[in-house]
Amino acid sequence: MNLHLVLLLAYSALQVALGLWIGRRVKSAGDFFVAGRGLGPGLIFATFVAANIGAGSTVGAAGLGYRDGLSAWWWVGSAGIGSLVLGLTVGPRIRRLAAAHDLRTVGDFLEYRYARPVRGIIAGLLWVGTLAILAGQLIAMSEILNAVAGLPKWAGCLIGGAVATTYFTAGGLLTSAWVNLVQVTVKLLGFSLALILVLSRVGGVSGIQAATAGDLGYWNFWSGGASGWRYLALLAPAFIVSPGLLQKVYGARDDRAVRIGVVGNAIVLLLFAFIPPILGMAARTLHPDLPRHEQALPTLLARDLPPLVGSLGLAAVFSAEVSSADAILFMLATSLSQDLYRRFLRPGASDAAVLRVARVAAVTGGVSGVGLAIVAPTVIDALSIFYSLVSVSLFVPVLAGLYLRKAGTPEALAAIGSGIAGLAAAQLGTGGRGLGPLPPVLAGLLAAAAAAALSLALRSRRAAPSAS
Repeated sequence: MNLHLVLLLAYSALQVALGLWIGRRVKSAGDFFVAGRGLGPGLIFATFVAANIGAGSTVGAAGLGYRDGLSAWWWVGSAGIGSLVLGLTVGPRIRRLAAAHDLRTVGDFLEYRYARPVRGIIAGLLWVGTLAILAGQLIAMSEILNAVAGLPKWAGCLIGGAVATTYFTAGGLLTSAWVNLVQVTVKLLGFSLALILVLSRVGGVSGIQAATAGDLGYWNFWSGGASGWRYLALLAPAFIVSPGLLQKVYGARDDRAVRIGVVGNAIVLLLFAFIPPILGMAARTLHPDLPRHEQALPTLLARDLPPLVGSLGLAAVFSAEVSSADAILFMLATSLSQDLYRRFLRPGASDAAVLRVARVAAVTGGVSGVGLAIVAPTVIDALSIFYSLVSVSLFVPVLAGLYLRKAGTPEALAAIGSGIAGLAAAQLGTGGRGLGPLPPVLAGLLAAAAAAALSLALRSRRAAPSAS
């Protein structure tokens, strides 16, 4: 057994042990779902950075950098832009509502603002989309373990799924927040050291430029290959209304914690967005013939750095994937237990019963995610399914619910149905290319907004004669 694998397994055991220890403090569903609404700016910052720097932000973004160049910045940069909006506007507003009305999930908010059918539809959609993003994290973990020890994909997915599921099931958001604090420290230190040493090895940015001189679009910041500013439409809305992130906001103790923690996370994302693409571009300089572009980051860390630094870098990437996986299990567990079980199946369920169902749902979600990861093709393919679905189904209903007093259930249902239909039509009708300059997800968002606006206009028009 090599040094990299030994250290990764030891680090995994540490995360599980810390999670189980913290989990002993979790006695109620309120602790599990919203950490007792007591998270300060530091823990909000840590749990957001940990959730947002995951498989797509590391293995996926480095793979895009390897393939497309500097324009891969937009994959993580778009998440940073969305996080700024969340921290400064949507986050504090929805936190106040959640605290005032004991809202624990996004489904709670949707029912409070609209009606039960909206809650049920979104809960069902999230189970489909969320399993896709969990699969993406597990695929990335398997790439790391394959590069380190030659483990087959199924084994890597199984190990990664077991680590995240075990410590999250112990204590939900409270456990995740404290484990995430350790993970963020490892991530930022590991990636910073890796960037410095890798650039030194390839002769700096000029060395990468010399090796890629034949690719004219490789250094275009705005667009290169399939990457570029178009990711803004896919990712920014999702990072404003993602259920997992909004439910972390619910756990904040006040608006100040939301603003400082979430905006601090956004600043980190905007800066971090340069690191994985540059590492991927360096990997192309050193290893131009990799069979899969998503092997770029694990290969670089395992082969081109001193063993201890490489192990720290691999631990940083593994942290990224595991921490994002626990955020996804958070969505799965809370959605099934609070939005479906307590609201539709057993309205009178006790707090203890809901907590048991949440833990069972987390285990079930972890097992299902492992199965999907084994058959899914790539990290980015899996994540794009989730981000697209969240954006077109939730963005308009959440923002309309917060900022348009007249918006009601008809507008929410119209937005959800039209958004998904618009996304599907644009995706299938154009083979994923989009409608002219509009990527499929933006077409879905515009369809959702138009449908909600039309529904509201028609209702207002019908109500006008009776009002007069």
